[in-house]
Amino acid sequence: MFDPTIFENLKVALENIIYDLDNLDGKVLVTGRSDRLDMAVMSREFNIRFDLVPATGVTAEIRLEAFLKDLSAEILETPGDVPGCALSLRFYTEVDEGQSACNAIRELMNVIWEPQVPPIQTLSYVFGDHPAVLSNRIELKFPHKINENNMSDLPSLVDHVIRTLEELARI
Repeated sequence: MFDPTIFENLKVALENIIYDLDNLDGKVLVTGRSDRLDMAVMSREFNIRFDLVPATGVTAEIRLEAFLKDLSAEILETPGDVPGCALSLRFYTEVDEGQSACNAIRELMNVIWEPQVPPIQTLSYVFGDHPAVLSNRIELKFPHKINENNMSDLPSLVDHVIRTLEELARI
């Protein structure tokens, strides 16, 4: 019988929470989903993107990754290894003026998430556009792997993502 991996169980739990918010509650709109197996390095990656309803111009992406070492430790039940998945979040928004908006976003992320690893903001723009609108990708990586013991934390995580979307829309 097939025994799903930690990655599969967490992926399905995240999908269920987010699709319920989309299909049942109408609070978010799922705008993208990817589930990849990278055969070159034997890793798995899942991400799901969504916006608030009504749309605010800010998008969230939840990313879950499992690497070869964790997958093999779990499947082979390697003694002493604690398998799990890497979790990260990305938020996409546009800002008019980089420095002040980025400072406000950094403060917002610190208040909502109290991160152990500071969020990374990456700004980009299309050369020649006037006035230049800056696209901001805000990435928040969690320093520790998660596993099924964190399953009950996922609804709270998604609630924090939604709160972040709402607050970013106000900046």
